[in-house]
Amino acid sequence: MTNRTNRIAFQGDFGANSDMACRDMFPDMSPLPCPTFEDAFVAVENGDADLAMIPIENTIAGRVADIHHLLPESRLHIVGEYFMPIRFQLMVLPGVTRDEIRTVHSHIHALGQCRKIIRNNGWKPVVAGDTAGAAKLIAETGERSMAALAPRLAADLYGLEIIAENVEDTENNVTRFVVLSRDETIARRSSPNELIVTTFIFNVRNIPAALYKALGGFATNGINMTKLESYQLGGKFVATQFYADIEGHPDDTPVMQALEELRFFSEKVRILGVYKGHPMRGKL
Repeated sequence: MTNRTNRIAFQGDFGANSDMACRDMFPDMSPLPCPTFEDAFVAVENGDADLAMIPIENTIAGRVADIHHLLPESRLHIVGEYFMPIRFQLMVLPGVTRDEIRTVHSHIHALGQCRKIIRNNGWKPVVAGDTAGAAKLIAETGERSMAALAPRLAADLYGLEIIAENVEDTENNVTRFVVLSRDETIARRSSPNELIVTTFIFNVRNIPAALYKALGGFATNGINMTKLESYQLGGKFVATQFYADIEGHPDDTPVMQALEELRFFSEKVRILGVYKGHPMRGKL
């Protein structure tokens, strides 16, 4: 890659979960905060960052819908994945007690992952752009009735006090991130048993049972499909695109045969990435 910046873009403010994922996986790179997911994509496309760390799904909240629309249009490539257990801390201005709290601010997914503590205390949930942004807002406004749900790092960065730890509804709260790059990098196995993940999108032909026929090759070739999602294109119910993850490399004979069958029954097939699976994959 030419003109490297040594920066990795993420959506949110410093201290967000995406920021922590960047620091965990790429400790030698500088995280670049971006207001929106689209801005993070553009930062990589324009060369302002080398990579982007983007959340794609959560074990509790499900998929991050925006990403499935941005990925196919961006022409960026998935070059890695990262699984991160998510822990939320309830934080306030120093000295604030629970009975002073009236509103709890955070990203919409974070609020959904911490419903119990919000409901049990009768607090009003307020959606913020991201978790760390909520913490930053409270620090800037100085309003004692406001609390934030954010990672521990955000409390350190914005001078807030944690009054309840790990308040997520369940311990099995994990977010899967994908690492995006302008440059396509096809992963190669360093050992025979190393797990490779292939991600692709496809549009089936408008014929009866097209999806069933298109996917038949994965079953007959023993390919494990770990994700299959559909979403509409252009606001039309008849225009559907599918997103899929499989375990295997396109050079593997079974995967090669399955993709050939997929292409026969599809109008378009595009591989978004071939990358090494994270150690937590399959263990959740």
